[in-house]
Amino acid sequence: MGHTLVLLRHAKSDWSTGVGDHERPLAARGLRQAPESGRWLASHLDPVDLAVVSTAERARRTWSLAAAELAVAPPVRLDETLYAASSGSLLSVVRGLPEEVSTAVLVAHNPGLEDLASTLAGSWVSMPTSALAVLDVAGTWADAGPGSVELRTAGRPPR
Repeated sequence: MGHTLVLLRHAKSDWSTGVGDHERPLAARGLRQAPESGRWLASHLDPVDLAVVSTAERARRTWSLAAAELAVAPPVRLDETLYAASSGSLLSVVRGLPEEVSTAVLVAHNPGLEDLASTLAGSWVSMPTSALAVLDVAGTWADAGPGSVELRTAGRPPR
């Protein structure tokens, strides 16, 4: 059957607010970056069936701004395990996705997201803020892993 997995790193956050890491908001640059990611998704991919989003404020806000650019915003599942998750934990989330979901977006954090993209792609994938990695998964979500995933594209959407 095959699936499409989109890894989206949260947009640039604002370190000057003095709030805890989990509550850190987006910076002005992040508020510009996130909609660009959404516009790229809208123009380059089939509709997204599910977004699994870290509970961190910067990840939730990134997705809300990106999803606003889509013709139809998909259901969102907030997942606290995505916050500060290792690549192995992120892969477990991917492998647990429902089979009826054809295209899924994970909105999470580095270093786990960058490590997961690189492991699945079989080569280094840089994931700066607002970067996307689009991966084609052969077979089922449960089969996702090195050798069954091909990197379609990665990077920040063009400005």
